[in-house]
Amino acid sequence: MRDFLAWMNGVSESGLYAILWVGAALENFVPAVPADTFVALGGFLVGAEIGGLDAVWVFLGTWIFNAGGALLIYGLSGRYGKPFFEGGLGRHLLRPHQMDRVAAFYERWGTPAIFFSRFLPGIRAVVPIFAGTTHQPWSRVVPPIVVASALWYGGLVQLGLLAGRNLGFLERVLGSINRWLAAAALVAGAAAFLWWLRTRRPPDE
Repeated sequence: MRDFLAWMNGVSESGLYAILWVGAALENFVPAVPADTFVALGGFLVGAEIGGLDAVWVFLGTWIFNAGGALLIYGLSGRYGKPFFEGGLGRHLLRPHQMDRVAAFYERWGTPAIFFSRFLPGIRAVVPIFAGTTHQPWSRVVPPIVVASALWYGGLVQLGLLAGRNLGFLERVLGSINRWLAAAALVAGAAAFLWWLRTRRPPDE
């Protein structure tokens, strides 16, 4: 993070906003890209008075771009997701009866599941895909994504502001938070994998 911060110190104000906003959105397409780090780093830049950034624009930009990216994935999955899973590689990833179970899960738990997934790295990038593929209505998808993202990224910007010029403090706190969230995401991912294994065989077999 320190090397990245040193590089950003020479970037223009508009360039910094663009890096932070695009960085926050990329996680929806490349789950390995840590959107949380971009958001917290934006708050730190404001607190350290680097680049002339404004906390409001850091928050609004990262929130809108991240939530917007998730909703774009949701929309694209609604159009192309089902055909993908009905043939070729997709059919081997999830069989039709498994997709029916996923749809049933979203029908019952979709809104709270989408809300809480926004706090879990990696998982948050996958959940909108299946929300779109199972054709969940916008009313069940948009509110939890928008509200949860606002709460989470607002908190991360505040964390960055509180860190001020103490980058070490930000790295320690953010690292601790990310470890706990990664552990929770790992548990959720393991549970999903076990479900996938147990439901591979159709019920009539």
